[in-house]
Order: sequence, then C-alpha cells, then structure tokens
Amino acid sequence: MALIGVTISGICVGIFNTAVLGADPFTVFVTGIGNIFGLEYGSIYPMVTGICLVLVFFIDKHYIGIATIFNLFGVGFVGQITMDLLALIFHNEPLWVRVLLLLFGLILLCFGASLYFTADLGVSAYDAMALILSKKTPITFRICRISTDVICVIIGFIFKATIGIGTLLTAFFMGPVIQWFIEHVAVPMLNGKKTVTQD
Repeated sequence: MALIGVTISGICVGIFNTAVLGADPFTVFVTGIGNIFGLEYGSIYPMVTGICLVLVFFIDKHYIGIATIFNLFGVGFVGQITMDLLALIFHNEPLWVRVLLLLFGLILLCFGASLYFTADLGVSAYDAMALILSKKTPITFRICRISTDVICVIIGFIFKATIGIGTLLTAFFMGPVIQWFIEHVAVPMLNGKKTVTQD
C-alpha cells in the first residue's frame, strides 16, 4: 500500500504539472522560501525537507519509515516519467481539459495519500506535520491538513510564489478527501470492512 500510494503521488505530480493550474501548497511554500534566499527549487527543496524531517524525528519519529524514503526519492522520478508521457498526449489543451486533469489528479492524489498513510510505514516530512497535529491535539486530521496547507500557501504567496486554482483546491479539499478515503477505502482495504475515523 505504501509503495502504491507513493507511486500514485508521483503520477499526480506529473498530472498537476501538465494541467499548469497551480502547484500544491508545499511546493508553493518551498518556492517562496527559495525566493527569500535566491535559490532554485531543486536546491532549496532538500534543505526545507531536511529541516522538516529533523523536526518530525524529534517530535514523533514514528512517522519516518520506508515510505518516507520511497517518497523522498520516488515521487520526483515517477513525476518526471508521467510528465514526459503526458507531454506526448496533451499539447496546449483548452482550459476545461486542464481543469478536468487537475480534478482527476487531486482525487487520485488523495487516494494515494490515504494508502500510504494507512500503511503506517512512514510518510513524507510535510504530510507528517498534519498527522502529528491531529494525533497530539483534539483537532481532526482534515482541519489540521487544511491549516498546514493554507499556512504554506500564505507564506509562499507573501514571498512571491505563483499560486493558481490548483493550489487553492489542494489547500482546502485535500484534507477532507484524504480522510474520506482513509475511512472508506484504505482502512477497509487493510483491515476488512471496519471503518474508523482519523482523529
């Protein structure tokens, strides 16, 4: 489940880049931080992710595992392959096609995230933030995820990162949709028909 979930996440990165309607909140955040220091995304991303990993390690290292490694090295690789393949199909498509691509990518990303969250073999450093907050506070995961996404978008926007409809959709809808998939798909897939609520 962890490997499939991370692979799906990489596919969705390719879909979002093909749709060209705005990056996800964490990408916007990293881009904004890069703008502060005058660094390219590829240079600042491992630094920001590394700091997040250190924080997660000291707060709750339970969330660091093999899926964290899958995520760190696999998402970019799968995303690039997906972009290359989609570039053979899509060329200057009209807005409605790009919107459909975006919506498909968003739903697929939430499904993939629910799989590797539920597999409990580690998550990306950023995903761990909302999971830790929901575990250590009475706030539900969906609200924690929306909060971390919105904070990332605001910081990125302040520091001149580009946002779009895709950014806003992922910021406000990923948390609730991931939680729905966890309760109704991922947990039943792992444990039978029983469903649980992620608190």
